[in-house]
Amino acid sequence: MNRITFLGTGTSSGVPMIGCNCHVCKSTDPKDKRLRCSALIEYGGLKIIIDCGPDFRQQMLRENINSLDAILLTHQHKDHTGGLDDVRSFNYFTHKAFPIYCEERVEKSLEQEYSYVFAANKYPGIPDFDIHIIDENPFEIKGIKIIPVRLLHYKLPILGFRIGDMAYITDGSKIEDSEIEKIKGVNVFVINAIRHTKHISHFSLPEALEVIKKVGARQSYITHMSHQIGTHEELKAELPEGVLPAYDGLKVEF
Repeated sequence: MNRITFLGTGTSSGVPMIGCNCHVCKSTDPKDKRLRCSALIEYGGLKIIIDCGPDFRQQMLRENINSLDAILLTHQHKDHTGGLDDVRSFNYFTHKAFPIYCEERVEKSLEQEYSYVFAANKYPGIPDFDIHIIDENPFEIKGIKIIPVRLLHYKLPILGFRIGDMAYITDGSKIEDSEIEKIKGVNVFVINAIRHTKHISHFSLPEALEVIKKVGARQSYITHMSHQIGTHEELKAELPEGVLPAYDGLKVEF
């Protein structure tokens, strides 16, 4: 079975947002509780996580995830890397360094954020990372092909990924048509949309829908949503056929 599980579908602030009393943040619908953005991909016997934010531990426990093959990082921002300390649980049970795939600039950021992991004299019990440097070229994890997709997060080059007939991009604000060609016609496509109006570093909903049209997936899902985009039910009602808002815990086969 090939499947994506949405571990988190919120922005860096999450939903509800601290201090906010809007109707989305006060909603009692579980689908309006959005942890920081992340996804579990199960494909060809491989189990990988795309991004590892501050809610990583909570997401692993909620979904009862006891084993992983790797983590793919789209970029270095804290809402996508802030949970990496908790891979030490996997270190503890496997007695191995944990595989993390990222670009060189992301590794440099991790060396600063997690300096104790990279120290010459390591403190007992800290995480053990096995860093694999990737770029825009396809690579394999245990024989499974991963196709990186380049996009811009404002001016920061970041990566999305195609795995089989599923493509996942988040935190994008611009993508070239040449990169869209890599993911055209997938069965399942996931894209970020932070709100309805234009944003400096994220796709707005209209912009995301334009990319969705170009990709032409059988089914597309919106993720990385702020409270400004509305409730799950409000957003669902306005989306065109073949597009749905994702929600935390949603499982989709591809």
